[in-house]
Amino acid sequence: MIDDKLVGTAFVPDGVELRLVQHGEAFTILLEDNELMSTKASASEEALAIMTRERLPDRPALQFLIGGYGMGYTLRAALSVLDEDAHVVVSEIVPEILTWAKGPMRAFTDGCLDDPRVTVVGEDVALLIDSAQDAYDAILLDVDNGPEGLTRRSNDGLYSVAGLHRAMAALRSGGILAIWSAYADPAFTVRLQEAGFRVSEEEVRARPNGKGFRHLIWFAQKP
Repeated sequence: MIDDKLVGTAFVPDGVELRLVQHGEAFTILLEDNELMSTKASASEEALAIMTRERLPDRPALQFLIGGYGMGYTLRAALSVLDEDAHVVVSEIVPEILTWAKGPMRAFTDGCLDDPRVTVVGEDVALLIDSAQDAYDAILLDVDNGPEGLTRRSNDGLYSVAGLHRAMAALRSGGILAIWSAYADPAFTVRLQEAGFRVSEEEVRARPNGKGFRHLIWFAQKP
């Protein structure tokens, strides 16, 4: 019987406490007793990047913005499908997340943070969106468990009508706002549509073997 080992703790600015726990070779990041992410269930985080790339064919020098490094699955998946002329900005406001990535989780990180196509910024993804105009081909958000501020209440603004309009402005024509969620939210789908996006939803299993919880990804495309 292998006991859980507490590897470290961190606080989201103006938000919650996170704990990194190791069980054998697996890692989990917890919010209280709730699992936010795990190395055993990464398929939907990878799909966030891969399925976004599939919706952006024949576009050179793609510019991606990823909100939240997490355990790096979305970033590594993006790098696996993006060309050498692409660029990925990763917004991560919890320094310990990156410390864990380069320390106890370095085998999973696999050098992705050192890829020349990657820039890591220690700023709130909302600030990066607000300051951009026609800058990104894709904005990928996985900073909460759905379209509401879980890790910090100020994240509610990302999913508000005003926040969606700011995301629209930050995207290039035909660009995609992709949002990961642990659950469906029909009202949020309507909000995306009312903001002017063309919206599709994809249900993705959490585990690579097609099992585990069903997660949802919204793909909201700018006309």
